[in-house]
Amino acid sequence: MAPEQKQFFPNRAACLILALCTACLLAFALRSVASSPLGQAVGWGDVVPASAPPGTAFTKIAAGWDQNLALASDGTMIAWGDNLYLQALVPPGLSNVIAVAAGQQHSLALRSDGTTVAWGRNNYGQTTVPAGLSNLVAIAAGNSYCVGLRDDGTVITWGLPGSIQTTVPPGLSNVVAIASKGNHTLALKNDGTVVGWGFNTYGQTGLSNVVAIAAGLSHSMALRNDGTVVAWGRNNFGQTNVPVGLSNIVAISGGVDHSLALRNDGTLTGWGDNRYAQTTAPHVLGRCIAVAVGLGHNLAVKNDGTVVGWGDDTFGQATPPVALSNVVAVAAGWSNSLALRGDGTVVGWGNNSYGQTNVPADLADVVAISAGPFHCLALRTNGSVVAWGDNGSGQTNVPIGVTDAIAIAAGSQYNLALRSGGTVIAWGSGSQTNVPAGLSNVVAIAAGYIHSLALQQNGTVVKWGDAFIPAGLSNFVAIATAVGSSHGHNVALKNDGTVAAWGWDTSHAQTNLPAGLNNVVTIAAGGYRSLAITAKLRISSVESSGQNQLLHFRTFSGQLYTVEYSPDLTPGSWTELPGGSVPGDGYDATVVDTNALSGAQKRFYRTKASPP
Repeated sequence: MAPEQKQFFPNRAACLILALCTACLLAFALRSVASSPLGQAVGWGDVVPASAPPGTAFTKIAAGWDQNLALASDGTMIAWGDNLYLQALVPPGLSNVIAVAAGQQHSLALRSDGTTVAWGRNNYGQTTVPAGLSNLVAIAAGNSYCVGLRDDGTVITWGLPGSIQTTVPPGLSNVVAIASKGNHTLALKNDGTVVGWGFNTYGQTGLSNVVAIAAGLSHSMALRNDGTVVAWGRNNFGQTNVPVGLSNIVAISGGVDHSLALRNDGTLTGWGDNRYAQTTAPHVLGRCIAVAVGLGHNLAVKNDGTVVGWGDDTFGQATPPVALSNVVAVAAGWSNSLALRGDGTVVGWGNNSYGQTNVPADLADVVAISAGPFHCLALRTNGSVVAWGDNGSGQTNVPIGVTDAIAIAAGSQYNLALRSGGTVIAWGSGSQTNVPAGLSNVVAIAAGYIHSLALQQNGTVVKWGDAFIPAGLSNFVAIATAVGSSHGHNVALKNDGTVAAWGWDTSHAQTNLPAGLNNVVTIAAGGYRSLAITAKLRISSVESSGQNQLLHFRTFSGQLYTVEYSPDLTPGSWTELPGGSVPGDGYDATVVDTNALSGAQKRFYRTKASPP
């Protein structure tokens, strides 16, 4: 039998009493709750967002074509950015890492025992580490090849066999550092001179009297012994424009067209190409309550009501307005963003070429939002739908009589609305608006580029338009589809907290689910990526109703949940709440304590999960 999981939560009445009589005990209980994460964001597909526990100290960095690697002080590492060939997915269990390197579409890690691990694209043998190679002290990665520095000061290469990039100059020795990117390599010798080989189109091979070197696709970087940085070579994205005043640098790395520098205080600075957020230091998202995915950017709502954006920011779509707060939901179009505040108002920002960020002045009482490529939808408390933005296919012409909507979804040039009776209405253009005759008992909808999905009450998914559903998929509780390509991809959340993903266009690994992904409560899909929010076992809220206390928590199928209470948290004092045992079904559960306030001075609650 699997070990039980437990989580504590004090009821509100108890908080008032404990504040007067046992303040220390209350502080302990509240700290226990506060330390439980509300939601961890997980991403996969062509762009993986950075994720690291708060306070993580990084010691080394590496910038690839459009992906970045960062090595933590405990020998583990994280990766973020482009993930087309899984180059941003760190192999499970990788540890004891002392150095990292990132190539065009592959990544490397050097272990403390001198061995190397490589992953990502392998079309030229770049991730096939030579057998028996175990005496390395440094590594570097070019476009489609790798470079290693042996402990005897010589250099070895693999990948791109027979090319000038992997042909080490004869007699090269006494090397103390190496750097490679694109199609050229640099070697720093113990006398402070630099040797370069490979392509030299932009004069990227040459310098002397440096302490560290790095190479981009067609640019080079050098770290001086005074902590300053010099960069030269190609500058089409400003990758050689070292920020003014940059100092106290202890490590450098060059990407394809961007550069990174690590300061001695552990902070990162990036410059150059930022189309994949590759010059943006990792976001520590913390506790997330909602996420949204656009064509090239992502949004996350933190539990304090603020919004974090990352990815493509060409139109400012990943930069929320200053002072934006009290947000409860977000939506992302192709290059614009929406936020729903707790007071029912909506804020828009980003690309406004079709008026998609011009939220109607009188829009209020909104309970849900959705964004298509260039148009937006809002659902009001009275069941009506408001649309604005691009109307080239009639997608903002809401049908007359739609006053009972309970959910909305914006597709490419069309929309869907779920009515209170469980039926679906569609408007706009394309076969994706041809709702199947007799479709009923619908509980959720999703609109893609040229296909539509509906989740029925029995957990099955119905599709129409240009779409398919893999055989055997069932027991779903939520669905999402991407409006990012000619066919897009789909993501579905099952009632056991696991996720299924499928679609026609999977060229960006957007259906390659992260290993071990479970306990998922929210999903989002867009562009060529997906996001999920996971949650640990916890009582999410407690509310009073007369003499009763209502305890709410998320459940997953295959688990039996039991709520217990205690007057003082002492061992042996826990008692199962009458009626407090519920089977998981993938939805939120509510357990009622009918005796919470009858003579009890204080009461603590906990919930535990175990196989039924």
